[in-house]
Amino acid sequence: MHGEGDHVCFCPLKGVIDVISKKWTLLIINAIGNYGRLRFNRLIEELRGISPKTLSDTLKELQAEGLIRRESFAEIPPRVEYSLTKDGRDVRESIIPLLRWAATRNNVNKARCVPTYQRIPAHQVKNIKKKKQKLDQSKIR
Repeated sequence: MHGEGDHVCFCPLKGVIDVISKKWTLLIINAIGNYGRLRFNRLIEELRGISPKTLSDTLKELQAEGLIRRESFAEIPPRVEYSLTKDGRDVRESIIPLLRWAATRNNVNKARCVPTYQRIPAHQVKNIKKKKQKLDQSKIR
């Protein structure tokens, strides 16, 4: 990490921020994280409204960035499953505090779940690890 002492710079975000700031990226990461492993067609179902080309391109970018793993099975018909890498799981867990912060802001963007996202199952984070919360609470005491 670029930084010494009590500061850190934005340099490590270069590349990663370009990928995760795209419309569907965090929803894809969350959908895979909600289920552990998903196939392409299941992702299409979870991300209602995404085109197959956009999904395919975004999956390739996430794989190149090391956030997801693509596993092919030598079967007929062919089967491909996507799962999060450790970095992908870390990104998913790291965004949760930002989501909580945004949800609790007063008088800003009152409509929390806009209709566009309400119809996308992947807009809700499931399987949040409680371990980190317990660790954070123990620091408070």
